[in-house]
Amino acid sequence: MAAMSSSVCVTITVLMCVLGSQALDLLRATATSGNAPSIPTVHCWCSSYPNVTLCTWPKASHSPPMHYIATYSERHREESTQHCHLIPPDSSSSASISASSSASEQLWHCHLPNLKLLTDYIINITAVHSGGSSSHLMSFMVEDIVKPDPPVDVRVSPHNIRNLLVQWSPPPTWTNLDIFPLKYHIHYQWENRSTDLGPIEDTKIELKGLTPGRTYLFQVCAKELLGLGECSDWSLPGDYCVGKAAQCGDTSRHKASMLTSHLVARRGDPDFPTFLHYHCIIHQQDICMYKSGRI
Repeated sequence: MAAMSSSVCVTITVLMCVLGSQALDLLRATATSGNAPSIPTVHCWCSSYPNVTLCTWPKASHSPPMHYIATYSERHREESTQHCHLIPPDSSSSASISASSSASEQLWHCHLPNLKLLTDYIINITAVHSGGSSSHLMSFMVEDIVKPDPPVDVRVSPHNIRNLLVQWSPPPTWTNLDIFPLKYHIHYQWENRSTDLGPIEDTKIELKGLTPGRTYLFQVCAKELLGLGECSDWSLPGDYCVGKAAQCGDTSRHKASMLTSHLVARRGDPDFPTFLHYHCIIHQQDICMYKSGRI
């Protein structure tokens, strides 16, 4: 709905949909006497339960000088409103957060420390400049927005002739592993087929009866053990060709083709990193690694 008063236009959109285990958008509003800033598109997640909760929104492009007001409060105790710690896109802290989350655009970050468990919160992000202001109001409970960072250091090694041992490390940002353990899902692919395993609580799994001469690609995602929130993005891939060097032959061309089909197949998957390039190192064995970069 919209209202006009003394050349000031106020537009309010109230969103009434319920989105299961995700944050709930409550209101988006614009108040302007000219060209208002666009309404911030806010995304919140808890990368280390229960103490690390972040909200992000993209930096506005081609706009006049702008500042943000970011506040949060318990939903039923609005008198306890607090300002969250803002981290601008060009700061070193923001760069490290964006790198860990595979973000490809410049983002503002808002750190919400010491949130209570099992408590509804409301966060209000308001963009302000000389032409007016725009706000995004969102409600969430920390338990609903838990999403660990991806597991790291995926390693694949032979274990008998047709078996492979896949190992990985928990996300280093998940700081309370002893109190809040993680469980893991494994996705592996060969040629044009794939399968998923898990959840398992260990950080390794032995896969048996694999086909000699075939290259397998592996990824792992992490989720809070009791099922809070959602699984992390998939880890960077690790792969291995089963069998002796003579059976595998020159696998670099096959691996590159396999990775290309893998990226094309999952290009629209929001849980898969979009910006990757393939780097193959020839050593005592073929070891294929993936590093951040554009393709």
